[in-house]
Amino acid sequence: MGVKKLKKSIKSPSSDEEESPIRAIFCLKNRTQNMRKIEEVEDCFILDFDPSEIPHEFNHKLSKSNDFSDENDLSLVFEKGQVACRDYPHPRHLCVKFPFQKTPHESYCNMCYCYICETTAPCKEWSKGVKHCDATSDGDKFWKLMKDSHQKTSSKVG
Repeated sequence: MGVKKLKKSIKSPSSDEEESPIRAIFCLKNRTQNMRKIEEVEDCFILDFDPSEIPHEFNHKLSKSNDFSDENDLSLVFEKGQVACRDYPHPRHLCVKFPFQKTPHESYCNMCYCYICETTAPCKEWSKGVKHCDATSDGDKFWKLMKDSHQKTSSKVG
């Protein structure tokens, strides 16, 4: 069976009349059950598999198929909803399109902004002097001080 229901629920010791907010939780063990139906019924359930992973049976069927002339012709892409660090404004060091550790820091997408200036990338100091494109919020006190200093000077000017 693909669904396992936990039978034990915890009752609040303070009052027998009140219903406990803690309820039984479904654990979906495999893909044989329809996840959409369970989502409609249950507020919360546990997946015992990676929902973004392509099922093994599907991979096997694709690799054995003779319908495709070249194995590299088929790409499966699935995406549901928006991605915060791609579809919404984000500081350069959190960009998904140009990963900070793998791409030049001067690169930016149309949703990137300068962590220091909080303006659309590239800012005036993006790639000169102390380059703002290198700024991160990952615990480095230097960039935090730079940001605080910039905010103080820009508030005096504005």
